[in-house]
Amino acid sequence: MNLFSAKIDELLRQINEANHAYYVLDNPTLSDAEYDRLMRELERLEAEYPQFITSDSPTRRVGAKPLDEFKTVTHRIPLLSLDNAMDEGEIHDFAQRVLRGLTSDENIVFVAEPKIDGLAVELVFENGVFVSGSTRGDGMTGEDITQNLKTIRSIPLSLRRDKIPAPKLLEVRGEVYMEKDDFARLNEQQEKEGKPLFANPRNSAAGSLRQLDPQVTAKRPLSIFCYSLGACEGHTFSTHWEFMQTLPQWGFRVNPLIERCAGVEELVAFYRKIESIRNTISYDIDGVVFKVDSLAQQTELGIKSRSPRWAIAGKFKAQQEVTQILEIEASVGRTGAITPVAHFQPVQIGGVIVSNATLHNQDEIDRKDIRVGDWVVIQRAGDVIPQVVKVITERRTGDEKPYRIPPVCPVCGGHVVRDEDEAKHRCANINCPAQIRGSIRHFAEKRAMDIEGVGDKLVEQMVDVGLIRNVSDLYYLTKAQLLTMERMAEKSAQNILDAIEFSRKTTLARLIYALGIRNVGEHMGKVLEKAFGSLEKIQMASLDVLTSVESVGPIVAQSIRNFFDEPANVQTVRRLLEGGVKIEATERPSEESPIAGKTFVFTGSLATMTRDEAKDLVESLGAVASSSVSKKTDFVVVGTDAGSKADKAEELGVKTLNEDEFRALIGGISK
Repeated sequence: MNLFSAKIDELLRQINEANHAYYVLDNPTLSDAEYDRLMRELERLEAEYPQFITSDSPTRRVGAKPLDEFKTVTHRIPLLSLDNAMDEGEIHDFAQRVLRGLTSDENIVFVAEPKIDGLAVELVFENGVFVSGSTRGDGMTGEDITQNLKTIRSIPLSLRRDKIPAPKLLEVRGEVYMEKDDFARLNEQQEKEGKPLFANPRNSAAGSLRQLDPQVTAKRPLSIFCYSLGACEGHTFSTHWEFMQTLPQWGFRVNPLIERCAGVEELVAFYRKIESIRNTISYDIDGVVFKVDSLAQQTELGIKSRSPRWAIAGKFKAQQEVTQILEIEASVGRTGAITPVAHFQPVQIGGVIVSNATLHNQDEIDRKDIRVGDWVVIQRAGDVIPQVVKVITERRTGDEKPYRIPPVCPVCGGHVVRDEDEAKHRCANINCPAQIRGSIRHFAEKRAMDIEGVGDKLVEQMVDVGLIRNVSDLYYLTKAQLLTMERMAEKSAQNILDAIEFSRKTTLARLIYALGIRNVGEHMGKVLEKAFGSLEKIQMASLDVLTSVESVGPIVAQSIRNFFDEPANVQTVRRLLEGGVKIEATERPSEESPIAGKTFVFTGSLATMTRDEAKDLVESLGAVASSSVSKKTDFVVVGTDAGSKADKAEELGVKTLNEDEFRALIGGISK
């Protein structure tokens, strides 16, 4: 065997062992740093020796191009739906039907497990390698989501074979879901980016799996529990329990709460136990599933038109209640986003007292026609987050009052604005106490004013004690004030003052970016610097003047005007300048530079410089560094682990450069 092929095989073994320990056994054997080191080494070797890359390599988890649409897959064996048992009495009825349906006197054993509220999928393995995956669809046909499923790290790309050989063909059914905490973090990120919130973990998981771009799916925290067998060639099972115990040995995750139950009393006991711990489980469940254990008995019992006679879903009671909205209040988040919150008569749902729920945005209020005084149906979305399901319009008296998000911030009195492409309203005042911490942290970042030492903890302390109320206060700090901060030594205080002093000399582009104007990033700061040349001209520019600048669209222009139309922001900028911030002229790149006016996009990791350094370099030579590929792009520089931008360049016929070619291009003009 080739030396490098053997090395790749050994890395594959170590990484797959680590994945199995982490995702299946919940018992990590490697630190994150060790795991990352192995992955980087594998990526390096595969890049040098692509002939040794296998389809089940962990580096292939996000390697496919975005799809135009999903293909249709026909299931070899239909994915049947289950009948429901809505209470303990119907669980008794199910057990009796099973008894009547069997001719033998053998004891009947059931397998019981929580019913995950996610998206059912089928995974197909041939000779131990994952070859395709699909949604349940209508039970007979589903959508081919193979590339998206490959991004889920708890799905093995190849079966473990150290104890049990891999079958020639294996179809495994499972439920893809999202943990409650992961869902909450995802929605926090959505809100921070001004994107629509997901309704619940199930919708989020389903939407993530149906992305046409696998790289989007890869960023979503998805998991899977496997629970059922489809077609299988090359291995036989006598019971469902045997199959479930074999799955982890092949590398699949199964729910640790599954149990075998003998008799209806044990079925009911399991149902009660899982319902009692429902709210403590880290993922959404809406019931339990009972299956006859013996596969021979399953065959004897058979199926109805759309569901098996040998299984049933014991559903839990819906966690909904009716209450009255007493008031709606505008809450201001740390990014300035204003969220309407309904306060209502406290009501108990699933053992928890609930008294308020977010209404998300004005569009949501208008869509559901929610008014102060309305009687509403509420539920705990995913059994966790309270939400208003619907208004009971029949109970209206005429005294209910429509609600509109106020035009001024309830915290600071600043103007409330809303971009055309956003659902959220926002406070335009960067000095708003609700968002000041985030504003200061952004202002001090390396790519902004680059004030070393002003990190999260120090910002929290200074704001909490009232030492700084806005970003301009940084330039009026004294050593005596800093020394009052917790764990602040004299040398540290002096270092911070030196960093603040150093930041006083800056460029217009950096200052514009540091101010945190919505929709104005680093690149736009440089565009504005080049177009206007002074802060005063930007501040006075009308919408028409702003939109006349290339790359400045109506949304960016409106954001700039919203910022400078807020008196508190103008006052902050004035105090910055009075505090010694000086805008230095940026050295203009030579018009004779061969790349002047060219547009570059960088994707992947570069070995000899960071992408930010590469962007700065081409911009110093008169070129434009953009974040997206279009027909107007001149060059796409492709590093390792390049994403979809490289594929986009190929589709559009845009010239791509590897790092060596890029360095050769700019080598003679960057000295």
